[in-house]
Amino acid sequence: MPAVTMDQLVSLCKRRGFIFPGSDIYGGLQGTYDFGPLGVELKNNLKAAWWRANVYERDDMEGLDAAILMNRLTWKYSGHEETFTDPLVDCRSCRSRWRADHIKDTCPNCGSKDLTEPRPFNMMFKTQVGPVADDGSYAYLRPETAQGIFVNFNNVLATTSRKLPFGIAQIGKAFRNEINPRNFIFRVREFEQMEIEFFVMPGTEDEWHQRWLDDRLAWWRSVGLSSDNLQVYTVPKADLAHYSKATYDLMYRFPIGFEELEGIASRSDYDLGSHSKEQDSLGLSAKVGRNDDSTAKLTYFDPESKRHLVPFVIEPSAGVDRGVLALLTEAYDEQQIKPVTPERAQAVADALAAFVKSVGRSEKLPAEQRDAMLERAELIGKDMAASMAQIPALLDMPGASSIELGKKLRGQADPALDESYRTVLHLKPALAPIKVAVFPLKRNAPEIVATARQIRKSLQADGDMRTVYDDTGAIGKLYRRQDEIGTPYCITVDFDTIGQGKDATLSGTVTVRDRDTMQQERVPIAELQTYFRGRV
Repeated sequence: MPAVTMDQLVSLCKRRGFIFPGSDIYGGLQGTYDFGPLGVELKNNLKAAWWRANVYERDDMEGLDAAILMNRLTWKYSGHEETFTDPLVDCRSCRSRWRADHIKDTCPNCGSKDLTEPRPFNMMFKTQVGPVADDGSYAYLRPETAQGIFVNFNNVLATTSRKLPFGIAQIGKAFRNEINPRNFIFRVREFEQMEIEFFVMPGTEDEWHQRWLDDRLAWWRSVGLSSDNLQVYTVPKADLAHYSKATYDLMYRFPIGFEELEGIASRSDYDLGSHSKEQDSLGLSAKVGRNDDSTAKLTYFDPESKRHLVPFVIEPSAGVDRGVLALLTEAYDEQQIKPVTPERAQAVADALAAFVKSVGRSEKLPAEQRDAMLERAELIGKDMAASMAQIPALLDMPGASSIELGKKLRGQADPALDESYRTVLHLKPALAPIKVAVFPLKRNAPEIVATARQIRKSLQADGDMRTVYDDTGAIGKLYRRQDEIGTPYCITVDFDTIGQGKDATLSGTVTVRDRDTMQQERVPIAELQTYFRGRV
């Protein structure tokens, strides 16, 4: 059963080392998250796949890594100082703050309708540059990676001799002082973008806009997102950003519903025109503010027409963090692999009922936490057989740790889950944080352990197939652990492998288990490299 709530993903991510709350030991910092040992691998794999597809596999793209800190005039002429705002309202009753377009005239915290009038709030983070704090020594943490590409347009053009159409790709950090970060890593204050600015001849932008939409849809499908969970939203003209001629939003079905995964904007000649000097001589189609500070014309010399022109821009821009969240959502699955005994099922049901009563009576829990917990528990109780695997996520919800009977519920549920259920991430093998896990059948058998460790070392020798050794539990439990983190293949080294089993023909072979089918086959150690390279 796929993930139906964000709580299931949050629970898995923290439990297995994908994502942790930022600064957790000090109470955290809202809107910040740390990617753990598995999360950083998944994130890096996603970025590598994007870079390979858009830079290495195309002949019309260059890469860039621009500075996070830029001259603040960049943000003046890009329009961010004036327009990069959200509507902010305050609740006069509880003093909380909200984005006006995210609430319906009612404070989500206390239910009050006594709200201030919306006012613009600029989301850029200011920071001090240099030792003296004054009005002329501040800069911004970039709110997007795009502007670093635009101000480097002439540099890239001069050093690569590119001809239109061509693009510049960049992956990097961006920062937005969100009024109310929410929904795990979907909306945060520090995030990464995978962004392309693709420069085209004026008049060809509509064709290229459609081509990039088709390309980006195909790529997200190639990394594992299903067509059923992807939608294209054409942004109405009234809602377009100030620079946009037209924008498509690729929407993905997250546990919170369809939300933006990637934007593909046709930005006309606004950006290069805004950062250019002597704009009146450029024949711009976009309306730009006068720029008296730029020292360059960001133009392209067209050898056919023998004139300088300002290219139009198509911008596919995706959030890395949202991409990771989409992959986890798509890959997440809860499967019942054998029936739970009636006695154990009843014990879990009784423990759940007692937990629910305790939650309902608790005076420690805020109403919002209590209601969310009761709603989730009720859904689990309606179909215990299908939903029992959601109990760990229920017990990891905010406030659940204050309910003493949660320990009893976990104690009853864990044995049933270990025996009859598995959580599995059906990640594409190339994206999986760990590609292969190697287990010794018996961890106190020196020859088996040595063989297993040597297999792990040889598989990871080339540095492109992350392999781990694990002997911290029974084989069945180790399989479940690797299923839960998305490892596509597990190897078990046993007595047959070292020639001490009953079947002499199996000497020098190991058992390889497939994550998705749970099928096992014997493979010679000498053929493992070839076996996995064809699959991973």
